[in-house]
Amino acid sequence: MVRAGLIGLGKMGISHCAILGAHPDVDLVAVCDTSSLLNDVFKRHTKFEFFTDYKKMIDTMKLDAIVIASPTKFHADMVSYSLQNNINVFCEKPFSLNAEDGKALAKQANDLKLVNQVGYHNRFIGTFNEAKRLLSANILGELYHFVGESYGPVVLKEKGGTWRSEKGQGGGCLYDYASHTIDLINFILGKTVKVRGTQLKSIFSVDVEDAVYSSVTLQSGLTGQLSVNWSDDTYRKMSTSVTVLGKKGKLIVDATELKVYLKEENKALGFEKGWSTKYITELTPLVNYNLRGEEYTSQIDHFIDCVKNKKSTNISSFASATDTDELITLLLKDNQ
Repeated sequence: MVRAGLIGLGKMGISHCAILGAHPDVDLVAVCDTSSLLNDVFKRHTKFEFFTDYKKMIDTMKLDAIVIASPTKFHADMVSYSLQNNINVFCEKPFSLNAEDGKALAKQANDLKLVNQVGYHNRFIGTFNEAKRLLSANILGELYHFVGESYGPVVLKEKGGTWRSEKGQGGGCLYDYASHTIDLINFILGKTVKVRGTQLKSIFSVDVEDAVYSSVTLQSGLTGQLSVNWSDDTYRKMSTSVTVLGKKGKLIVDATELKVYLKEENKALGFEKGWSTKYITELTPLVNYNLRGEEYTSQIDHFIDCVKNKKSTNISSFASATDTDELITLLLKDNQ
């Protein structure tokens, strides 16, 4: 059994707590949060040791693995302290508000040969994985454009929002929303390395942006558009998609379906001429415990499997998350 601890019992932290608590290979022995209300509830109704000081929890509980779901500004210190104590780390996204911190943490984890993962759950969604497979198989031929988009209803009025809409806490739409889109582009198409014409627009927020628009370039030279807005109430919840155009057709993918248009039949990949659609239900492996979507359990399953089997590679490593943070740094500079 993997002895695990958890820091942070907000929305994602509570979800991780439930998933870890139900995992057959995990013994969740300790949780940490500064809330006195949660302290009382957990002490009354759970078997977990409850801490308000994460360092005390790490120092006393002899953990094999830890899940960090605190506000982003605390990530670097918490991750580093965990690694210093030889603990494998899963950290929620965005990884860091400073890309240089991310690089240092990735090196620290790799030098210590510890499993390191960041919670970019889109990498565990079947439609996005199928899109990556098809593009790697050159289904669209030579690519010439892409669009990565995310929209949702987070900040919808003046002075609205949560800690995520405070620059020193969560980093705004760029870090909290656009990071998902950038990471997905990196995962499906390749590393993003350049930006131009960036617009960070404040709609309702004062301290941070609510929308991000930019032209981006991949390491391969392929160019495309980034369009993200967390103040769009035409969406019930966050919706992320990637559209890719090539000389042989077009691909559109989101978390529910994958649509491919081909100018000619592709027998090798099993696609007819014209439009074809694959749905998430066809592409998602079953999980032992489904909460909010299979991908949230799948990413924890992957992390625990890496810890148990001492796997050095990871689908969503500190290094890949730092690639996303580096592009965010470029977007901030380009907007100035």
